Amino acid sequence: MGMAITATATTSLQLNAALKHNQTCFLGVPLRLSMPNPHPSLHSLFLNVEAKARTRTEDRQARHSRIRKKVEGRGDRPRLCVFRSNKHLYVQVIDDSKMHTLASASTMQKPISEEFNYSSGPTIEVAKKVGESIAKSCLEKGITKVAFDRGGYPYHGRIQALADSARDHGLQF
Repeated sequence: MGMAITATATTSLQLNAALKHNQTCFLGVPLRLSMPNPHPSLHSLFLNVEAKARTRTEDRQARHSRIRKKVEGRGDRPRLCVFRSNKHLYVQVIDDSKMHTLASASTMQKPISEEFNYSSGPTIEVAKKVGESIAKSCLEKGITKVAFDRGGYPYHGRIQALADSARDHGLQF
């Protein structure tokens, strides 16, 4: 996913001005200059601009770390944490003060995996069943209020279906 742009300095007067003023980016792209001669002529200057490539997983992890700065699981209101993979869906209720998992549910548990026969990954119906399962296990342990941690995923589709199903079955968040 890396992007490399090579340009000559004679093609743009703006680029020459950017180099004179020691700017670190040109047209929104960060510059990395490697010049053997500190004062090259305009005709011999070649500029190699590389954009920093980030994967979707790295972007999601960055969003998740921003969410975790705000969402904290305490004893009276633990954190409902969601992880979504291509094949499975995992949910945990975590007390961050004790670093302890209080309840969990996933598509790998036998009651859920036997009920639904899916091969391409969990669907919205499967997510609703996981939400129902986590709500029932939380209510059995006396947990009624949770803080929802969507794990950096957008709040739609399977994540929204899971959250709505958990709310419908008695969890408050």
